[in-house]
Amino acid sequence: MTSNESLPVAVVGAGPVGLAAAARLVVRGIEPLILERGASVGAALLEWGHVRVFSPWKYNIDDAARNLLDATGWAAPVPDHLPTGREIVEDYLLPLSGVPAIARGLRLGASVTAVARSGFDKVSSIGRDERPFVVRYSNGDGEHDAIVRAVIDASGTWGQPNPMGANGLPVRGERFSDRVSYGIPDVAGTRRADFIGKRTLVVGSGHSAINVALALMELQETDPRTEIFWALRHHGVDRLLGGGLNDQLPERGALGLAAKRAIVDGHLNMLTSFSVQGLTSEDGRVSIEAQAGGKPLRLGVDQVVVVTGFRPDFAFLRELRIEVDPAVEAPPALAPLIDPNLHSCGTVPPHGVEELGHPEKDFYIVGSKSYGRAPTFLMKTGYEQVRSVVAEIAGDHASARSVELVLPETGVCSAVVGSAPSGGCCGGPAPAAVDACCAADAVAKSAGKSGCGCPPSGGQSERVSEGV
Repeated sequence: MTSNESLPVAVVGAGPVGLAAAARLVVRGIEPLILERGASVGAALLEWGHVRVFSPWKYNIDDAARNLLDATGWAAPVPDHLPTGREIVEDYLLPLSGVPAIARGLRLGASVTAVARSGFDKVSSIGRDERPFVVRYSNGDGEHDAIVRAVIDASGTWGQPNPMGANGLPVRGERFSDRVSYGIPDVAGTRRADFIGKRTLVVGSGHSAINVALALMELQETDPRTEIFWALRHHGVDRLLGGGLNDQLPERGALGLAAKRAIVDGHLNMLTSFSVQGLTSEDGRVSIEAQAGGKPLRLGVDQVVVVTGFRPDFAFLRELRIEVDPAVEAPPALAPLIDPNLHSCGTVPPHGVEELGHPEKDFYIVGSKSYGRAPTFLMKTGYEQVRSVVAEIAGDHASARSVELVLPETGVCSAVVGSAPSGGCCGGPAPAAVDACCAADAVAKSAGKSGCGCPPSGGQSERVSEGV
């Protein structure tokens, strides 16, 4: 046993995946140090606590966490119920954070500002792997350094929303407007007064954008003056809607179908091939200078909601040797499995410590942050990630590499339909004599289904399967 093995393992973030990592460490007899910058566990979930997730409880509870909770007499939620973000925090994460072995190592209001090797800067190599890590964090008492044997970064991406600009940059004026919101604001609840009877532009093509648009429609039923403009960067709306009834997460399929009905009924003003050049504030409103359908557009609105996904924050990891794919910003071995330019049909191949490793030994990024800028992530994926990673840290290398993960089909493809190579996202092109868009679509139709959910015509699909 080396001296490092008596040290705790730092877990950055106390969301579902971070606390699952803590539970796995406890089961392995390893002390966790959980650093959460928010005032509560699941702080990011509470920011979208009004939203009901697509996956039922049976997919949202980690097995090790369940065992720890069961020992306390915890009343488990109904497996097939679809919880809201707030329910996940109140009915699962808060009880889990109260388990004594986890509570002892939990630090709330602790913002991690840097991680490094103790006594080594990024350039120093000889003996590096044998040194423990130092994790610097700040709280109400000032700055603190914690010495730990390994670091699991489960900090997520919620605090780093993608801006409105199609080039990945904020458009002119975006950062200075107090009428631009990101993520999934509670437009029908706590922020109702900001949106009811007003004109709102929603920018984004994923399920979170659908959630925002449908919530605005609730306000529209109460006050018909509520106007909704929904802007998509790509041409046409068919690729927006995902797998519909083919989705094995029914709530996600139903969301796409509800959006389609709203478009057909004319409750939404759709803007396609949309790009913004700039925005300015005029008389309490926002003036948008944009292109839509290849033509100039100037649009005045009261509110803008940007729902274009999130990106990881690597700033506090600058002294570590991390390696990420230059496009997706996920670990290089994981990136090809999730790259939205390539696939997938809503599923991700099993992956664990082998795909999550970095040049920095005993450092791992897990959860939604491990996916970089890729949009699709399920909690259960994160739970399998931390099971594998903690097994590796504990020295159980066989278990770490025995990765088995079965996720529900989403019926969503993000491939260039008709040009996928054999063995690609959806199994390659369909046989020429079959009326199908890809091999997976042909198989689905032969089984009596309506299809696999791929877009019906050629071209690059948008990221339409974001979320939990």
